Amino acid sequence: QALGELESVVDRLEHGDLPLEEALKQFERGIELARACQSSLKQAEQRVEIRVQKDPQAAAEPFEAEE
Repeated sequence: QALGELESVVDRLEHGDLPLEEALKQFERGIELARACQSSLKQAEQRVEIRVQKDPQAAAEPFEAEE
């Protein structure tokens, strides 16, 4: 969800037709969303690393994403 919103923010900023104040607000929101996405990615990487450490064979098995 955060990634989708981030893509929307980037799209609005790329068009360049926002007033400066709104562009700054969108930029700040984009930074927040990028950090949230980075955090989620880091957590997912840690879960994968833990799983592989517990069971090295798990790296060869298909991974089911959590909802």
